[in-house]
Amino acid sequence: MSGAVALSAILSGLILTVLALRAWYVMRIERGRPRGSPPGPGQHVLRSDYFSGGGGGGQSVEYTIPRDPEAYARLFVPKTSDKKDR
Repeated sequence: MSGAVALSAILSGLILTVLALRAWYVMRIERGRPRGSPPGPGQHVLRSDYFSGGGGGGQSVEYTIPRDPEAYARLFVPKTSDKKDR
């Protein structure tokens, strides 16, 4: 039984080592690359699809997001304020 435990510990260690090396390699390759999409005019169209595996149907939704960061931030600012002057 102890041989099986030792073997599983060695295999687990090898798998964790390979995963750590792969993560290090990917992070090294992607260092310095710009993330996301460049700002500018226009809009992104994001689509979200969900279909149930049990035959219960699904849902599909499209979101339109502006590429301009300031226009995107304005989406989260309320149009009116509920607070009264104090």
